Amino acid sequence: MNESSNDPALRRVLAAAGLPLEGHFVAKAGWVSQAWVGDEYVVRVSEGRFRDAYDHEAAVVGMLEGSHVPHARHIAHGHGPDGPWYISERLPGRTLHDVWPSADQGTRRSMIESIGFALQALHRVPVPADLLPPWLRDALAGKPWPAFHPPVVGAALQQVEAAPHRPGHDMRLLADVAAWIQERLALFLADEHVLVHGDLHGSNVMVDDGRVTGIVDFAEALSQPADAELDTLLRWCARAEEFPPTPLLRGLDPSSLAEVPGWLRHAYPELFERDRLRERLDFYDMYMELALYAHHPQLDMRQAAGARISRLLLGHNHIDRLVW
Repeated sequence: MNESSNDPALRRVLAAAGLPLEGHFVAKAGWVSQAWVGDEYVVRVSEGRFRDAYDHEAAVVGMLEGSHVPHARHIAHGHGPDGPWYISERLPGRTLHDVWPSADQGTRRSMIESIGFALQALHRVPVPADLLPPWLRDALAGKPWPAFHPPVVGAALQQVEAAPHRPGHDMRLLADVAAWIQERLALFLADEHVLVHGDLHGSNVMVDDGRVTGIVDFAEALSQPADAELDTLLRWCARAEEFPPTPLLRGLDPSSLAEVPGWLRHAYPELFERDRLRERLDFYDMYMELALYAHHPQLDMRQAAGARISRLLLGHNHIDRLVW
C-alpha cells in the first residue's frame, strides 16, 4: 500500500460523490478493482468487467439496513471516466486474512464464532427469490463468464450443456456428471432460499479486537440455500492458499484453519444440520468444478477441474481433509 491522497482517479470519484477532496488515503490493490482506504471512507474503482456489480452491491447493502448484520454503510456509487465506483464507510480493524497469522488461539476462535453469529443474521434478511448479480445472470444466459462465482443449484445442468463448447472436453465424463446431478437435484426441492454472501473468506471480513466489525463486498450476493455459504467457507479452510487478497500475495496456510469448521459449527449449528449435508456440499462443489470445466479459458485449468470432477464422482474432494 502507498499514500495516494492526490491520485487523480480518487479525486474525481470524491468530487462526483460531493465529498471533500482533502484527507489521508492509502492505495490498496485488489483482484478486479483499485481501492483507497481513508480515515472515514473506502473508495473503490472497478475495471468494469462485472456489469452493474456496484449497483447490485448497493441494493444488497440497502437490504441490510436495520438488520443485525455487521456491514459497511453505503455512501455513494456511480460511473465515471475511470470506471464504476463505490464509496462505503471505513470499518474499524483489518481484514481477517491480515489479522489471522499473528492472532492467538482464543482470538481466532472468537473471530470465527463472531462470523457465525453474523451469518445467522445475514441468512434471516428478507431476500427476493430471484436475486442474482446482473453479471452472473448474463453468464448463466450464455454470455462470457468474468470470474469465480457462487453455486446456483438450478443452473447445474446448464454447465454440463455448456462444456462441449470448449476444446478438450470428455463427453463420457459429462454424461456421468449429468446422471449424477439428476440423482441429487431432489435434495434441494424443499429448500428455503436466503441471502447468501457468495464469496465469504478471510479478505471479505473485517475484524477488530476479536470480533467481526463487518462483512464486506456483496457484489456476488444472491438467493440460495444457506449451506451454499458453508460450502464456500469450507473450501477456504481446505484450500486457503487459493484465496490470496491480491494476485501478488499468498493465501493463508490451510493447517492454521483446521479448527475453523468446529468453531463455526458451535456458533451456527443450524448451518450444519441439513439432512444429507455431505451430499449437498458435494453438489455445490460439482457445480464449481463444472463451471471451470465449461468456461475457463485455459486448457490446463479445465483439465485440472476435470480431474477433480472425476474424484467427486467417486465421492472424494477437499472436504475429506476437514474435521467438522
